[in-house]
Amino acid sequence: MFKTVSNIWKVADLRTRVLFTLFVLLIYRIGAFIPVPDVNKDVFKSVDAAGADLFGLLNTFSGGALFQFSIFAIGITPYITASIIVQLLSMDVIPKFAEWAKEGENGKKKLAQITRYGTVILGMIQGFATAIGFNRSYQYEMIVGATFVDYLVIAIILTAGTAFLMWLGEQITEKGIGNGISVLIFAAIVAGIPQHIRTIIDDKLVNAGDALFMNSIIVALIVVAVLAIVVGVIFVQQGIRKIPVQYAKRVVGRKMYGGQSTHIPMKVNAAGVIPVIFASSLIYFPITLAQFWSTTAWAKWVTVNLSIDAPLGMVLYGLLIIGFTFFYTFVQINPVQMADQMKKNGGYIPGIRPGKPTTSYLTRVMSRITLSGAIFLALISLLPVFFGKLAGLPQSVQLGGTSLLIVVGVALDTMKQIESQLIKRHYKGFINK
Repeated sequence: MFKTVSNIWKVADLRTRVLFTLFVLLIYRIGAFIPVPDVNKDVFKSVDAAGADLFGLLNTFSGGALFQFSIFAIGITPYITASIIVQLLSMDVIPKFAEWAKEGENGKKKLAQITRYGTVILGMIQGFATAIGFNRSYQYEMIVGATFVDYLVIAIILTAGTAFLMWLGEQITEKGIGNGISVLIFAAIVAGIPQHIRTIIDDKLVNAGDALFMNSIIVALIVVAVLAIVVGVIFVQQGIRKIPVQYAKRVVGRKMYGGQSTHIPMKVNAAGVIPVIFASSLIYFPITLAQFWSTTAWAKWVTVNLSIDAPLGMVLYGLLIIGFTFFYTFVQINPVQMADQMKKNGGYIPGIRPGKPTTSYLTRVMSRITLSGAIFLALISLLPVFFGKLAGLPQSVQLGGTSLLIVVGVALDTMKQIESQLIKRHYKGFINK
């Protein structure tokens, strides 16, 4: 392990990428503590005390910037929402988007540009909603005598912060270690882990009183559960189904090509942590909106029943994770294109005819292994919430299952990218030892 880490610093290009990523993350953490000017901080103390169960996930994804109401308060969530919308519209909903999705790298650049525009628009909407909601929903006024211009200025500042985060994520993808947006979310969650640990210690040990022994057992079980989640995530993330592929021999000029056997590695969880991020964003969207009309009957119903620790909220959250896992997997891996590509190159799956039979076979295999991965993601995300409720943990800590899943998943993806760079230069990686 230590030898592998030392090998990273021996490769000039990789060392530069790692240092650049660390520098960007430092900028991100500094920005999380730069406050929006002329706002009353007492508002956010009351939000933290009374509304952490509703805004805890958003605050976690923003690295604590929401309750600080910094320039990064709304975080990268508008970009995630814009990405969902663009990917949905690319599924033959808008023909032009579907055409760009099939054009390869050039089409991806066009869709990425549309996503950027969508991020700015959604950022403005969320910025206005956040400013108005916080100013009217709690016991303190965020801005005394606020006018439309005040809300507009706050919305512009928050949108600029989101746009800057989006740019930082793209810089990490291009010049850093890759997976820029995921790395930013990873850094935000990791920054909140010490606070979660302190909350558990204060709640279960420091203020335990006569229940110290029982609470000590609960804390020990929490540690075991965290380790089990980490092991389970690594096990499933590394799991693959190898589909054998045989390439026919063909003669070009005086040379013979093909004839070799290979395989297609299909991951059990090809979608990674993206479905969890998407589902978390969507399940908390109506709850966040309901807080702006907290006195109405429908808002109270949404707040109580769609919360992630409520039975209905748990079911919806699990179904969203499963649905997004299938959606994102089949967006990334298209069985029709895969079968056509194999046919063009003279490849076939032993025992399966090329063309439609190959497409049907690949779809069937993908559906089965994706179902396993989707159920796993849902269980890993929901079980900590369920047991956290039984253990009487605060809601902000009960979100630890989702946070751990994202942290471990992003760490594994980043580790693989670094490993591939090391193997290119004949160094051993983290996994291949």
